[in-house]
Amino acid sequence: MKLITSRDNALYKELKHLATSSQARRKSANTILDGVHLCQAYLESVGQPTWSVVSETSQHHPEIARLMTETVHQLILADVLYQSLSQVEHGVGIFFVIPIPKLDLPVQINQSVVMLENLQDPGNLGSLLRSAAAAGIRQVFCSNETVSAWSPKVLRAGMGAHFLLEIYENIDLLTMLKNSTTPALATSSYARKTIYECDLNRSVVWLFGHEGHGISDDLMQLATEQVTIPHQGKIESLNVAASAAICFFEQVRQSLNQSIK
Repeated sequence: MKLITSRDNALYKELKHLATSSQARRKSANTILDGVHLCQAYLESVGQPTWSVVSETSQHHPEIARLMTETVHQLILADVLYQSLSQVEHGVGIFFVIPIPKLDLPVQINQSVVMLENLQDPGNLGSLLRSAAAAGIRQVFCSNETVSAWSPKVLRAGMGAHFLLEIYENIDLLTMLKNSTTPALATSSYARKTIYECDLNRSVVWLFGHEGHGISDDLMQLATEQVTIPHQGKIESLNVAASAAICFFEQVRQSLNQSIK
């Protein structure tokens, strides 16, 4: 294990760029998994990180020591250096550097997928990805204006969901949807049909958009159906991540009911 104590160290500077700059993450095609849970999930679902990085104080913590025995390329940072990189408050002091997956865009949609247009909040995106993975959805397509799916904040909110999904970024959703024969569903407060009246025992494309503006008119026009989520109380609309979770698990519910029949 290599101990780094100087801010002038070239590797430390590279780590700092990854931790603080989305441009650096895009350029290097690497990102940071911050915290014990994410690191453990990565080891279980994917494999070895590029680097396992711990703080000098935390290296002997039982949970950290156990994780370190499972990794090959290890770095120790002086506590003050580590704290300048980690965004996890009161964590036990470990993060992984990992490559961002490179995926070939599928030729056609042949399963239930999610398309996200201009989603801006990292917490919303991470939560939505977590719900999608839990509901058995495997492919997520993000427009070029959607927040980076592999940013540290989105990764923390996703709680390991990323490693169960195929996430495609900077996608021309309009072109992709025009070439798709799979029904596309969008939620709308103006729709008369509820999500509970919709037949979800089939593959569908779920469409979700910007937190404030929703789906663009051009994309909405390509939706096969518009559905609403009925709710009580004087609340105008639901958070996009909450709406997505309701839709995904209504599809799960219908699938389970169909399998029982």
